[in-house]
Order: sequence, then C-alpha cells, then structure tokens
Amino acid sequence: MIPHRHLLSPLQLRGQTLRNRIVFGAHTANMSDNGIPGPRFGKYLLERALGGAAMIVAEPMPVHRTGVLTRGNFLVGTDEVIKPFQRITDEVKAAGSVILQQLYHIGAHGDSDLSFAPHWSPSGMPSYHDSDGSHAMTESEIEELLEAHAAAAYRSKLSGFQGVEVWAAYHSLVDQFWTPWSNTRADKWGGSLENRTRFSRLLIEKIRKTCGEDFIIGLAISYSTAFSVTLSAENICEIVAMHDATGHVDYVTCGYGSYLDFEGIIPAFTEAEKLTTPMTTLLKKIAKHAVITSEAGIRTPENAETIIASGEADLVSIVRGQIADPHLARKTSEGRADDIRGCISCNQMCWGRRSRDYWISCLINPSAGREFEWGGDRFVTAPKVKNVLIVGAGPAGLEAARACAERGHLVEIVEALPVIGGQFRLAGLQPRRAQILDLMDWYERQLVKLGVPLRLNTYLDATEIAAHPADTIILATGSLPDESGFQRWLPHEPRLPGIDLEGVWSPEAVLRREARLGDAVVVYDEGSNWRGVGTAWALAEQGKHVTIVTPEAFVGKEIARTAADGAARRKMARLGAKFLTEHCLTRWHGNGVTVRNLLTGQEETIPASGLVMATTNRAFDPFPETFTDKSTHRIGDCTAPRLAAYAFHEGRKLALSL
Repeated sequence: MIPHRHLLSPLQLRGQTLRNRIVFGAHTANMSDNGIPGPRFGKYLLERALGGAAMIVAEPMPVHRTGVLTRGNFLVGTDEVIKPFQRITDEVKAAGSVILQQLYHIGAHGDSDLSFAPHWSPSGMPSYHDSDGSHAMTESEIEELLEAHAAAAYRSKLSGFQGVEVWAAYHSLVDQFWTPWSNTRADKWGGSLENRTRFSRLLIEKIRKTCGEDFIIGLAISYSTAFSVTLSAENICEIVAMHDATGHVDYVTCGYGSYLDFEGIIPAFTEAEKLTTPMTTLLKKIAKHAVITSEAGIRTPENAETIIASGEADLVSIVRGQIADPHLARKTSEGRADDIRGCISCNQMCWGRRSRDYWISCLINPSAGREFEWGGDRFVTAPKVKNVLIVGAGPAGLEAARACAERGHLVEIVEALPVIGGQFRLAGLQPRRAQILDLMDWYERQLVKLGVPLRLNTYLDATEIAAHPADTIILATGSLPDESGFQRWLPHEPRLPGIDLEGVWSPEAVLRREARLGDAVVVYDEGSNWRGVGTAWALAEQGKHVTIVTPEAFVGKEIARTAADGAARRKMARLGAKFLTEHCLTRWHGNGVTVRNLLTGQEETIPASGLVMATTNRAFDPFPETFTDKSTHRIGDCTAPRLAAYAFHEGRKLALSL
C-alpha cells in the first residue's frame, strides 16, 4: 500500500486538477512592498509550489478602503497590483500549483491606525481588534461593498489567479451579516436567514457573473464553541447548504475560532490538533457540490491522511506546516515524510511577527520570507569545500551543521552534553512542548543522512580546537544562567541580596531535574516568556505551590504575541498557581523572598522553599578571539542571549555564506 495514498490522490475543481489534497491556505504574510506584491511574497509562494502544494490561496486582499488591516496589505482598488501579481501567478502555475486569492473585509473588527477609515459593519458593533466602534452601513454602502468584492475578484482574474476565496470566517464582515448577535438590521439585510445571507449570496453571484464559469470560488468559514452568540454547528450547516445549492461555491474551507476566540484561529501547542474535523464531517454530509477543506492544527501528513481517508474532509489546509517546511507535500509524495521538518506550533515568528505588523517568518525555518534572498529553502553546492568544526549542538550549531553539510562542506559537530539541543531541548520538557523534542530527533536523522559526525560528551579546550584539522571554526557555545540575580528594574543592585543562600535555581536546573525546591516555589519571571512561564507551569503540574512574580503588568506578556499566553495562565491558575504582577525581588532569605510593589514601593515577604530566577542569561564564550590560521565565526547565544529563532537564523545565514 502506498503511504498517504488518499492525501496524494488528485482532485478536480472547476476544470482544474489539484495534484494532491494539500492546500497552502490563505494567511496574512504581510510581505507587500508599499502595497505592491514583490519578490519577498512571490518567492515565498513559489517555494511552496515547488514543494508540491496542490493549491495555494494567496494573502487576503482587502476589497475596500475600510477593510485595511495591516501595513503589509496590498493596495486596494487599483490596477497597479495586476502586473506584479501576474509575475507571481505565472511562476506558481508553472511549478504545478493552482493559485487563488482570498478577498476579505473585517467589518467591525478594523484597525483605525492602519485604515484611517471608519470600520463598516452591518449594525455598528464594537471592534474586537482595537477599541473603536464601527459604522452601521447604509444600503448604498452595502451595495458599494458588493461591487468592491466583484471588482476585486475581476482584478484577481486579470492578475492570473484561477479563483478567489470569499472570506466569511472568524466573525468577518460576511460572518457579521450571518450572525444575529452582530446583525440587528430590520431591513432586507437582517432578520431572517434569507435576509442575513443575502449579502454573501449576492456577492458570490456577482463574482460568478463577472469572472465566468471556469473561475474557482471558495468560501472560508470558521467554527467555535467559545461563545453562545456565535453561529452553532447547526446554523453553519444551514448557511453552507444554502450557498452550496447555488452551485457557485466550489469549496468550503473551515477554520476554528474567531475574533472573540482569537487563540483558536492560529492554535499554538496549547491547543488540540485537528480542531475542525467535527465540523467538516457535518459539512461533508450536507454539501452536494462544494468540496470541504479542513484546517486549524493539521501539522503532519499522518494527520492529513487520516482526515482524507476517513472522509472527514476532501482537502486539508496545512499552513504553518508548510511555512516550517515548504517541501512537505513533495517529501510526502516521495515517501520521505521522515525528512519533513515539523512545525512546533510555537507561533513565535509567524503570528508573533504578524501581530507586531512585520512580515512573517518561522522560528525553525529562517528561510521563510527570505526565499528571494537565500534561493528558497534549498541549497547550492559551495564553490570550495571547507573543513568545518562546529562547537556546540544547540539550535545555532545544529542548523549551521546541517546547512553546511547540505552545501557539500566536510562538517564535524561536538557537544559537551550527552544530548543535542541545548536550552531549546529543555524547553521541550515543559508542558505540551514535546514537538521541540520531535525537532531534535529530526536533526539527528538529518545529520546521520548527511554523514555529519556528532560527538557528544565532548568538551574541547582552545588548544584542542587550534590543533583540529578544520580550516573553519564555528563557535555556538550558547549561554548560561546569570547567577548574580541581577534584575533589570533594580539596576542599582548588581546582585540580589541573599542570592548565595541555598534554594536558588535556574529554569535550566529545574527542567534537568537538578533543583531541590521543596513544595512552595517562587518563580521570578523577568522575561515574561516561556523560560519562566513554561517552567512555572511544569512545577505546577508537579504539584508544587507556585507563585509567579513578574515586573510586567501580566504574566506571559512576551508570549501574548503568540496568542498562547491566555491558555498558559488558565492552565496554571487551575493548578493553583498565584500571580504577582508589577513586583520585583529585594531579598532571598533561604526560606522566603521579599518582594516590592513597583507601583507603591510596599514590600512583603512570601514564604518559599525554593526560588527560580528566570532572568536574562549571560553569553558563554570560553575561547580566545581568534584561532591562528583558521576562519572563526560565532553564532547564537554565545554572541548575545536571545530567543531560539535568532540562533537558527544565524546558523543558516552563516552556512550560506561559506
């Protein structure tokens, strides 16, 4: 039996043949050049087409000036985008993918800082994206938006797109019309289901008339049970059946969550996988014409094959999985699923960058968004073979070793510890983060396949490195916990008073099970990221009485950009963890810690048997500045302690330069 045979089977869609069932679904890559689609966006899509995706749905195109949401959105209502898009669509189609463009308007949920326009909505509800209200549209304005959608669809056709996807997901404009809670109109656009679906039915009919019978039209919807005011599964089935009956809708793609339930839209590792299959199973039963696409939390070919084989959906949208490995579909078709670099659902550089209005990338695949600079997620043989020694097998060293070997260099990597991964591997021991351990397994497989010797439990001193036959040395020795207890918001205190007493530990020591903490633990989380939050969560799951102290206004501030902070706080709160925000530490007593309120200056002492200090690490670089007759490079935390994404990036970037 052929592995993944259902996933790899072709599908006909409005006269187009999809070579498999894998879709690279619509998402905001935020990569325009002042509103124009350029090389960054084009090569980003092309790499996924070369990687075997059957259908690519390009970044949402705002259809109207009141629907602009990001700095990277494409220009609205102008033919200036047509020729630049044609260059992109020609390349993607030549690579074997069908390409569509999503059309969107967010209705009430706009961002005034970017649109500088009122948010148009059915009934003037408040935005769940910023703190503004919205404008209840007049009938003439509704007609204006209908025409804007049709014009945008026709412009997509002229741009070479083979269809469009109408965005009705996540309580967008269309969903706001459908939902009685957000549509309180008393005219022909509100009230009955017939009236509430009038806007979307007319919109799709206009696109069909404008763009012709050979043009694919998709409908993007979403489902969530978080709030009773959103549409139920029964409501959604009724609405989809009504649109399916027209014969105009060729596929329906189902996501999860909404602007009211944001963390479900791009589910981090805190959420379950395959979130939409219960809904798509229902949709499969009622759809007579449209095929059904499942998305949200589908990471692996195995998950995808199960969905298609069981009849839960006809297509699967794997977005972050193909950001992490653009060649996921091709590797699957070649029987090399083990070679796929699996997404770790961290959201740090995809949604995390987009949430700050940058173009997106990927923590474990730094080529994402840089394909036009780096030649895709592929490697060109180096003009001259070098003998490379890499010291340290954390993220920077591992990626440098892999990429150097892919380019044909002779590589050896040494690591002082008995396992690879450094501190990043320890993060994989935090709750629900085992996907990081899967990534470490992937690196070990790749190093074996590339013939890279990996020497564990090996510490080389400067003399041994100098004597090594390598002509190129890459130092990736990482960082170590700061043992001084220095706190950024007490800059006049070089050391935490009492730090030398027993009972103070680093997160690394906790995760390595070296710490002897007792039952009551205070975690000082200065970074407000997973180093502190994940460690506190792990301790709470062990039954410890945990108090998180942070100088920030809320626990997990730095991971709010990943939409996982709320889930982490809920998990810890249910486990009994206590949160003490906007506080710092003034003394460790050995059996308790004195904390200071940064707002009032008042102090109190919290009894504790152990203190975990999640403060900024210190770079670890034990070697001289250079080695005689050797080209020496430093990457990752040994230059400056940072998040793992920058270590992976520096490892790849250096390897490409050698």
